[in-house]
Amino acid sequence: MTLTTTARPATDLGFLLHKHPQRAQAFEVSAGTAHVFYPRADEQECTVALLLEVDPIALGERVSDRPYAASSLLAVALGSVFRTAMNGRCEQRPELAETAIPLRVHIPAVGGAQLVHRLFEPLGWQVAATPLPLDTEFEQWGDSPYVDLCLTGELRVADALSHLYVLLPVLDGSKHYWVDHTEVDKLLRAGAGWLAAHPERELISRRYLAHQSGFVRTALARLAESDEVAAQEWDTPEEDPAKPVPLARSRRQAALEVLRGTGAKRVVDLGCGSGALLRDLVRDKQFTELLGVDVSVRALQLARERLPEQVELRQSALTYRDSSLTGYDAAVLMEVIEHVDEERLPALERSVFGSARPATVVVTTPNQEYNARYETLVTGRFRHADHRFEWTRAQFAHWADSVAAQYGYAVSYLPVGEPDPVLGPPTQLAVFTRQEGR
Repeated sequence: MTLTTTARPATDLGFLLHKHPQRAQAFEVSAGTAHVFYPRADEQECTVALLLEVDPIALGERVSDRPYAASSLLAVALGSVFRTAMNGRCEQRPELAETAIPLRVHIPAVGGAQLVHRLFEPLGWQVAATPLPLDTEFEQWGDSPYVDLCLTGELRVADALSHLYVLLPVLDGSKHYWVDHTEVDKLLRAGAGWLAAHPERELISRRYLAHQSGFVRTALARLAESDEVAAQEWDTPEEDPAKPVPLARSRRQAALEVLRGTGAKRVVDLGCGSGALLRDLVRDKQFTELLGVDVSVRALQLARERLPEQVELRQSALTYRDSSLTGYDAAVLMEVIEHVDEERLPALERSVFGSARPATVVVTTPNQEYNARYETLVTGRFRHADHRFEWTRAQFAHWADSVAAQYGYAVSYLPVGEPDPVLGPPTQLAVFTRQEGR
């Protein structure tokens, strides 16, 4: 597999992948040896190659395509060799890891020819899949089940790697190792930010989890808890009084009521995702200027498709100060902070409360205590694979009180969702109000 960029300077790809362009490296993996090298590395274009040298005898498969075609073996090697890059971390150039750049992926032989367009195009890739003949000397035999695959697009490198890590086994259709409950976590962690919104998420989950129905149900149930994908985010059917109000809707309604009460007119949704809250806000004439900010290009593409043109959308990382965010009456961080590594929260605090300084900040986050009510969650696991933490009510109050004291805000708390008498509400909400003269 090769990954190419023409972003200037193109050699920045080495920073993102944590692999020096001037070195050829080899890594032992379960299927053999993974080699990483750069066929080209200059200012104009940089290409990294991942070559998996499979030992077919060690695999114990006398007749197999695995030494010759991309499969779950390549995905495992990719996840092992480029793990840090796939997690979106780049200590030397953190802003680079958050930037979408032009990318081209080439895989000379991959199966699942009938699926490649369905899987990659919804993620923003342009797909060129050239069928490979069964035998070049006998054209009458027709095409094989394999294609020469080329993907082009403008994405974060971390997103591109996570797409390949998940979808190569899906195209393969036959994982080479035993699937257990930990595979559900791997799928949701690697698919965070895009799998939940994918139109083929059920097919992806089913094939990635080797058609193990129990694991597939668990994965889909946890994906449904992701606010950006549940149908109720965008559908507006007749309310059924016999059914509980979905938590995602309760969160948006709670935020909307707080914003109405403040009299805010100019509102920025920080971490807006696919824009569900913005859609509610745009319907209310009180709000005259709306801005949605998110680090995910794919989420912003979905939001753009669903929102009117007067709603401005912008890609930005919330851990960096952005002077264009100053002057807004209110900012919302709805189910956002738990997606940020705790050690990076001070950077987010400085950006939002220290630099942007809106008059009102609304923050929601899961109540970790309430997780005991979710049957699909194993004890100790989070509601979403991309969550870095989930706080108890006391932990959230400690954080919010500290932020308010440091940056000159008063803070109050509201429950969201039907509360448990012992465990509290499923979602906790804090309203920060800037103090005069601070």
